[in-house]
Amino acid sequence: MPDTLPTRWVPNRAPASPAWPVPGLSQALLRGLRGRCPACGGAPIFAGWLRVRPACPVCTAPLGAVRADDAPPYAVIFIVGHVVVGSLVMLERFVVLSVLTEAAIFLPITLVLALGLLRPVKGAVLGLMLRLGMVTQPDADLPGGAGKGGLHGG
Repeated sequence: MPDTLPTRWVPNRAPASPAWPVPGLSQALLRGLRGRCPACGGAPIFAGWLRVRPACPVCTAPLGAVRADDAPPYAVIFIVGHVVVGSLVMLERFVVLSVLTEAAIFLPITLVLALGLLRPVKGAVLGLMLRLGMVTQPDADLPGGAGKGGLHGG
């Protein structure tokens, strides 16, 4: 009897292995916090203060294709807000200061904490996103090579 039934297609559900090394979650986060490549730890992530390199020169991980965008500033605002407001509330319980004195104390602290935490937090978010495979793919149709994929659909 001839086989007349159609062949059933089964999709390949195995995750694709990236061309760069994929470390554990904690290692990727710690390397990102230190400002090193989350994949290999061999090169700096940043080409400027917050500008991310397009790719790691050591392991070729696509650092520029990881779109951290708004997550690092939100995390920094969350952390700094809790530290500063908590400190202000504790200070108010023990000492009564004028508004100008409080502003002179807490505005510089807020500025230094926010600027000091932004770069390490962005590195940690890049490490997390690279570890989770949240890398955008370049799209030739969009100007500037802006990609789609990852969380943005595709």
